[in-house]
Amino acid sequence: MPSYSGVWTLTAQYQAVGAGNWPSPPLVGDIGIFAGGETTGGTEINVIQYIYIATTGNSTDFGDLSVATTNITGSSSSTRGLFNGGETAGGFVNTIEYITIASIGNATDFGDLTIARGYIGSCSNSTRSITSGGYAGARYNVIDYVTIASTGNATDFGDTSFLWWGLSGCASTTRGVIGGGLNNTFTTVNNIEYVTIASTGDSTDFGDLLVALATWAAFSSSTRGVFAGGDAGGGLGNNTINYITIASTGNATDFGDLVTTTADSAGTSSATRGIIAGGDYPGYTNVIQYVTIATTGNSTDFGDLLAATARLAGCSNAHGGL
Repeated sequence: MPSYSGVWTLTAQYQAVGAGNWPSPPLVGDIGIFAGGETTGGTEINVIQYIYIATTGNSTDFGDLSVATTNITGSSSSTRGLFNGGETAGGFVNTIEYITIASIGNATDFGDLTIARGYIGSCSNSTRSITSGGYAGARYNVIDYVTIASTGNATDFGDTSFLWWGLSGCASTTRGVIGGGLNNTFTTVNNIEYVTIASTGDSTDFGDLLVALATWAAFSSSTRGVFAGGDAGGGLGNNTINYITIASTGNATDFGDLVTTTADSAGTSSATRGIIAGGDYPGYTNVIQYVTIATTGNSTDFGDLLAATARLAGCSNAHGGL
């Protein structure tokens, strides 16, 4: 408690901090968020952690999801991060949770996806979050969306061109792009499709990735979308980095290679720097890597996650869709 004059004593401050009742200062800058996933042995976790994208260094604890969730995806505006769907110890869920990115703390319920599923491709601009495809025993071609600034359940947007899961998403301010993944026969694909975020409707063919891979880490600047790593099938990771120009259509171009071969990583970005965090194949990793999106070249070591984690969600307050 503060003293009678309204001033906190140092002892009272220490007690409040120890009890978790002392407010943290707001996070300022380009913040990357990672949430959920699973650690070595396939144990789901509820950890939310963050980095400052413009620097390098290890991640820091942010708070917790309400439930330990893997195969989860992230999307965000400049103020809110959303964590969509995924798989818990009890099965696949339709849950959407959110955080205020500047305020350290636990996630809060937002609403529900139209279908409970994981392995979704998520992307967003400053107003809408879009989730595409997914898997929950069955495979799905559904696309749904929410308005990030509000709370509530998702609304149907349209369909992808086939039953699609293990895909990844990124966006410009106007266009959402999804790519890679697996089809209904568990075969990896190199398809890229896109939607106009402000409208509704089915996705449209964009072109092809260089390699057919699933569970890529995807991120973007306002002009370029990047897909990094991925699973070629049978638990084989990859170090490939591809990029596209989002405003056009066409096939992807080689960007460079990852520092470590991986799949099931989380991708996020600022307007200039792309982040690849964690992953699996061969083995769970805590490595964070980065690239400069406007150039081409191999990734560089950034730091480490709090623990070796795969199948986690990534988002930021500064990605190319904002």
